[in-house]
Amino acid sequence: MQAFDLTSQPPANFSLVLVNYKTPDITRMCLELLREHVQAQRIPVWVVDNDSADASLDYLRSLDWINLIERPSPGKEAGHIAHGKALDLALAKVETDYLFLLHTDTFVYDKEVFGMMMHECARSPDMAAVGCVEQLNRGLLRDTWRLTSRFCKHHVRRAKLHLGMRSKQPRPYKETHLKSFCTLWNARLMKSLGLHFCMDDQVPGYALQDRMSGLGYGIKFLSPRKIFRYLDHIQAGTVAAAGIYGENHRRTKMYQATLKRLQGQQGKPDMRASA
Repeated sequence: MQAFDLTSQPPANFSLVLVNYKTPDITRMCLELLREHVQAQRIPVWVVDNDSADASLDYLRSLDWINLIERPSPGKEAGHIAHGKALDLALAKVETDYLFLLHTDTFVYDKEVFGMMMHECARSPDMAAVGCVEQLNRGLLRDTWRLTSRFCKHHVRRAKLHLGMRSKQPRPYKETHLKSFCTLWNARLMKSLGLHFCMDDQVPGYALQDRMSGLGYGIKFLSPRKIFRYLDHIQAGTVAAAGIYGENHRRTKMYQATLKRLQGQQGKPDMRASA
């Protein structure tokens, strides 16, 4: 019987990119969940390290199935700027038409998520991106309460400012931008337009989405219920893992609890994020 030759498998039309910064535990978990699938499907994986200088960089250097870019010290750059510039380094290197952005705190348990999102994006040459505006699947009840409370707070602040009263500036009550923990971008289209992830001092992808929408290109929004069938995500997990929040911060405690749960569940068949 002839052995299966991976080189006979046609290369995928998309690449994966992650940015690493001092997150050894979750970086290892994230990549180990991807390894078998990306090798079998010949999916290029790019990891940009933002000068971690820790065990996570040693781990990345030991992998022969990823393309590692070691970015020099970002200095005093804000975190979102450092992340965006790292993504742009990878964007310049990839040769595929499409590019998946993943965070190191994103754990993909069902690799069909890539096919599903590629199907949505490749349906039209004018589709710019596919993703989700929420970082958690809170469920219908919690989502409704969150939207309602934010709507009320937004309009109360607007009314107070209109009446000349002191108030904080109203924040948008509805999420409108795709979150980069798992987002598919049309890299070919981006390059043809000379666009990047890091623009206008905004969160990576926000200005890009606004620019492409303004040019008439499509953005496909997936519901949290749909995308979280395939993966789990620790909200702000990369920040918490790097110790930026502090030991007693609410999100640090959430990160530690979620990581413990995921480590206990890793390896179980047909794992899914809880609703």
